[in-house]
Parts: sequence; C-alpha cells; structure tokens
Amino acid sequence: MISARPYIKSVFFKDEGTKNRKGYPYDIPAVQHCEEISFHPDVTFFIGENGSGKSTLLEAIAVSYGFNPEGGTKSARFEVHNTHSSLHEEIKLSKSYKLPGDAYFLRAESFYNVATKAEEFGVLKSYGGKSLHHQSHGEAFLSTLMHKLTGNGLYLLDEPEAALSPARQLTALSLIHQLVLQDSQFIIATHSPLIMAYPGARIYEFGEWGIREVNYRETDHYTVTRSFLEYPEISLKLLIENEEE
Repeated sequence: MISARPYIKSVFFKDEGTKNRKGYPYDIPAVQHCEEISFHPDVTFFIGENGSGKSTLLEAIAVSYGFNPEGGTKSARFEVHNTHSSLHEEIKLSKSYKLPGDAYFLRAESFYNVATKAEEFGVLKSYGGKSLHHQSHGEAFLSTLMHKLTGNGLYLLDEPEAALSPARQLTALSLIHQLVLQDSQFIIATHSPLIMAYPGARIYEFGEWGIREVNYRETDHYTVTRSFLEYPEISLKLLIENEEE
C-alpha cells in the first residue's frame, strides 16, 4: 500500500514580492530568504537560536493548515492572546492526496490555555482522563503524546522539550517513534540535542543566512553540548573567566 505521507510535502511563499515587506516577521532572515522547504515523511526539525524564526514559521504552517494559533486539534477554536503573525497568509502548503486521520499542534508557550479549554470543553478523556492542570507541565505534555495523539497523524510540535527533563525527553522521543511507526509525520521546532537526534530526520537550521539543511553532528546543539559534557571544568573555567573580564 502506498503511504500518504508526508501529509505536508513542502511549504513555499506564494509571491516573491512578499520578501520585500518590512517589519516582523518579514525582517527575519530565515523568512526573507525562504523559498521552499521540503519535509521528511517521518520527522523534520526546525532548529536555530532564539528569534531565528523557527517557531514563527511553524506557527504559520499550523495556521495555514487550519490549526488554532494557540494549539490543539483542528477543531479547537478559542483565543486567549492574539499574538500570531500574518505569515500564514503569505505561504502555500503542498499537501498529500490524503488527509491524516489525526492532527495536533502542540506549542509550549500556550499549552496552559489548551489545557484549560480541554477541561471547559469536557474532553479530558482523550488526554488520559486526568486534569492536565493537576499534573506537572512535563507530565501534561507526556499525557498529550501518550493519549491524545493516536497515530496516522500530522503533528506539529513547538519546543516540546520545554517542560521535560532529559530522561523524559528520551521518553518523548520513544513516543514519537511509536507514532511514526503508525504512519505519522512530525514537524518539530526544538532546541534539544536529544530530541533532534531522531534517526534519519531532516534538520533545517535557521540563521542570518536564511534556512539550510544540516547534519545532526554538524549542529551547534550537538557540538556545544558534547564539548561541555566532555570537558565541563574547562568550559566553565572559560565562561567564568570571560565574565570576569
């Protein structure tokens, strides 16, 4: 049987002229230089420094696909804070011939709002049956991955590691893999060198040059973390000396 994945094949700007627009988010280099990004059928990562545009583009993809800007399922319709950009109006998605059976947009910064609405709408059973507010932030994240995401789905995750310990990040990685085996596609914006280690994933790095595909071991996340863990005393000594100067 031919797989329907990737459910989102690629994203590109509708009009080259939009790159000349001024102000946020069009002045972000990654947005200015974005032409087209092709997605892996399994997992694609957006990585980069804070403010590099990875979450901004992921949000635009989510809204363009029909998700609520603050996260949740495609049927979730609420607004606590209207802070999303207009970038979704400037992009076009190339989609699969077949819709996914499940879909979810999880973003760390507004997950509290989603958890609140889940209680108000009476849909806690699909999250494992326990109030998300009666769990730690990390436990609530894992409950969502374990119970709400059912497979055969398209899942957009914005910094899922934000509330997770290193051990729990590995648990999340295992859950992601289980869902990939169930014909799911993930697009994930992350800072975590653990999460982005998923084998075979496509990694796009956002920076002053725009957006480029990179190998996992070439990322700053990998090299900086490895260097620090191998030589913590030396790394700390250099950091402290630089601060004292």
